[in-house]
Amino acid sequence: MTSTTLLSGGSLFDGERHRGPGEVLLRDGRIAAVATGGERLEAPPGTRRVDLGGGLLLPGFTDAHVHAVQGGLERIRCDLSGGETREDYLALVATYAAGHDGPWILGGGWAMAAFPGGTPTAADLDAVVPDRPVLLPNRDHHGAWVNSRALELAGITRETPDPPDGRIERDATGAPTGTLHEGAMDLVARLLPPTSPAELDRALAAGQAHLHSLGVTGWQDAIVGAYAGMEDPGPAYVRAAASGTLRSHVVGALWWDRDRGLEQVADLVARRAEYTHGRFRATSTKVMQDGVAENGTAALGSPYLDRCGHPTDNAGHSFVDPHVLREAVRRLAAEGFQVHVHGIGDRGVREALDAFEGLDDAGRALRHHVAHLQLVDPRDVPRFAALGVAANIQALWACHDEQMTELTLPFLGPERARWQYPFGDLHRTGARLVAGSDWPVSSADPLQAVHVAVNRTEHGADGPAGHEPFLPEQSLAVETALAAYTSGSAWVNGRDDAGRIGPGAVADLVLLDRDVVTGDPGEIGAARAVATWIAGGLVHES
Repeated sequence: MTSTTLLSGGSLFDGERHRGPGEVLLRDGRIAAVATGGERLEAPPGTRRVDLGGGLLLPGFTDAHVHAVQGGLERIRCDLSGGETREDYLALVATYAAGHDGPWILGGGWAMAAFPGGTPTAADLDAVVPDRPVLLPNRDHHGAWVNSRALELAGITRETPDPPDGRIERDATGAPTGTLHEGAMDLVARLLPPTSPAELDRALAAGQAHLHSLGVTGWQDAIVGAYAGMEDPGPAYVRAAASGTLRSHVVGALWWDRDRGLEQVADLVARRAEYTHGRFRATSTKVMQDGVAENGTAALGSPYLDRCGHPTDNAGHSFVDPHVLREAVRRLAAEGFQVHVHGIGDRGVREALDAFEGLDDAGRALRHHVAHLQLVDPRDVPRFAALGVAANIQALWACHDEQMTELTLPFLGPERARWQYPFGDLHRTGARLVAGSDWPVSSADPLQAVHVAVNRTEHGADGPAGHEPFLPEQSLAVETALAAYTSGSAWVNGRDDAGRIGPGAVADLVLLDRDVVTGDPGEIGAARAVATWIAGGLVHES
């Protein structure tokens, strides 16, 4: 039986441009007709009518880089994402520990800027949880806060060497202080009890519900594999797809194990076949090429500076040898995999682009992308368009905040600091922009990210630094930013029938409470998603 719905009484953004007031007719989960410019649509008898209330209707957001199960798991564990200070986090940990009697305290979401040097201490955690081991990754998941009991169980002492891909934070005597960077997290994470399938299923449900509440109708999960104490979320996606509880279409980026080599390509092919089911397609591969700037592990072309502005002997980490990365891209492309690379530092980004250089037309057609792009050498900006590699931006980070001003800018120097998040230059040189949140690293709300992309300030930021636009010449027009988060990200996920409002497109839609294109750009971040539809079915309403 045919089902029709008429959406009217608002404005339209079609995935590329603002269309002004309009109407949209849905039929059986797809868009049947669109009217703009004062035209009206004829609705057949029995059509359900929805008043958009003067809001903006646009294609559902697609998050091109998110960790939905990980984010959901943190929401149902010791969730620190609502805190801002050391005292906040310790109070949250104490409250959680008092109400949970499990053998470990797990969760995460703390901000590095809350602690001197970005490194919290085991002594602080010992004061609130002295008896059980604690492992709490920070928001970017490139470091973790542990207590003394966790260090003891892992056998981490002043004699323990740093792993090749990480660092143990130490005091002047060499004793571990309670922060583990990158691969050093695994020294504790390998001791964790396995997360049960039931808990992973609850985490996926919580993550999906949160994304739907923000107007996100599809996404690419950027790590499908075991990483930093997190169980592989792939089986949870397969169970949800088989049961029908996975409402969104999701692409899974299978984790490239940096401790292995090219022999793992065959394993990835097998896992793709095992995991791909219904609305879940494990058709991408994720390579983390470097770390993050805040802890000195992002790969730079020249060394970090010390606080006095002098070069150090640290230029960060390339987690995959560039020659191996180049060959891996070729082998993965030959097997039909999209390759999704984490690139933060200018050397990491260049190594990723070099790996895509020389792919044939079939290889380029797989819609490869490099995510984050914090530091991009200006000579590399035009290469994205030239190589057909999409620029996957996490725009929320492109602003003055404590993490930027305290933990990043002093260690880059003025010239390199101007290379950060060059979204405007990427767009002007023809790069295809796609967008994501990296939640739970940062907020999953696309409107907060679009606000920063347009204004280069964080919505509601306090203090003079927060109100100063960060490299405003790299801002994007609001339509460009919205397009990246809708049609752009749908494209990178291989969904050419999504991310747009037009006849034949799937009816994955979001209604905002205001028109952010014609309204005050300084209030984009105040907008909210009031309704979300997937294939014409309502999955969220506020």
